[in-house]
Formats: sequence, structure tokens, C-alpha cells
Amino acid sequence: MILLHNPRCSKSRQALAILEERGVDFQTRLYLDNPLSREELTDILAALGLRPSELVRKGEQAFKDRNLKQASDAEIFEAMLDEPKLIERPIALVAGKAVVGRPPELVLELV
Repeated sequence: MILLHNPRCSKSRQALAILEERGVDFQTRLYLDNPLSREELTDILAALGLRPSELVRKGEQAFKDRNLKQASDAEIFEAMLDEPKLIERPIALVAGKAVVGRPPELVLELV
């Protein structure tokens, strides 16, 4: 399992703690420091069954600064590649499956 993690995010920290408490074998990826590739983001969206507009963090200042409210999914996808903080978190990935940890306990669905 891989946890796309942002240590500054409380939900992400909670998901990390849940996995650690359960003794789950996983790796963390600090996706702000090690951004997703185009292919990785495409695969994650497919695994989640979501469109970019459903995975973007609409409350982020970057969302407002880029005027993404009326943007197409293609434009939002490009914005998420350019500014990974726009990607909802945390995301747990395992064997082609993925889940957004909101609430954090949802990461246990992949265990």
C-alpha cells in the first residue's frame, strides 16, 4: 500500500496513524515533494472512478487563483499536475485500487 500523504493535513495524519496502529505494511509518498506524473494521476483517477473536478480541493487558494470554478476537467487535471496541493488527500493505493481517506478510516477498505 502507498499513502499519498501531506504531513500538514490533519486528515492525512489521521489516516497515517490509523494504518500504523493497525500494523499495516505501507509506504508514504509525500506527493507535494514527489509530485505525481501524468500517468500516475490518470491511473489514480481511474482507480477512484472520479473525474478531476471530483478530486480537486476547491477550498485551496490555488483553486481560486486559477479561476478553476468553471474550468473543464482537462484544465483541472493540468492544474493538479502543476500544483499537487490541489489534489484531495489522503489517497491510499494498493494493487490498482484506490480510496480517498475522507474520513480517514476509509483507508482501511484497502487492507
